[in-house]
Amino acid sequence: MKSNEIKEAALKYFTIHGYEGASLSQIAEEVGMKKQSIYAHFKGKDDLFLQVLRDAKETELSSKLQYFRKVDSNNPEKDLYGFLQLVIDLFQKNEHIKFWLRMSFFPPAHLEKEIGHEVIDIEEKVQAILECKFQDWIDAKLIVEDEAITPTYAFLGVVDSILLELVYGNDEKRLNDKLSASWKVFWRGISQK
Repeated sequence: MKSNEIKEAALKYFTIHGYEGASLSQIAEEVGMKKQSIYAHFKGKDDLFLQVLRDAKETELSSKLQYFRKVDSNNPEKDLYGFLQLVIDLFQKNEHIKFWLRMSFFPPAHLEKEIGHEVIDIEEKVQAILECKFQDWIDAKLIVEDEAITPTYAFLGVVDSILLELVYGNDEKRLNDKLSASWKVFWRGISQK
């Protein structure tokens, strides 16, 4: 149980201050223990950080998988736009996702390679799910496209644009304008209309 409390406190400090700015002393104080006691649960700061990162990755992946399990595959416009809204909502309301995104954009230099593997892993899983969805929509003639990879990459470009705005931007209007414009052009490119 104490490990989870430590990870929750670490999540808070790593999200706010980044890897370099968060200290094990602060984290320990947050959960009411001495810094040395953390070592009974984690090998050190890197181990704690990577466990928090993997928890955050799992939260993001499970949220996206759960979304795609629930969607109505006969309405790609609603499903895809809903996914973009999910990405925004997750970032705005879930500390694990905020942490995940910030660390995937700004990894600690000495953990960059390890974090890069985690980021690529989740990206490949989400891409595979999207590619299957796009293929289903192509087969059902709900969208106009020859092969699923093209709209998958284009859609992931829209997602990346929104993520960048979430991480770097603080302007709700700009976020909504970017979402609206990106979505309009993307949907026009693959829709039957």
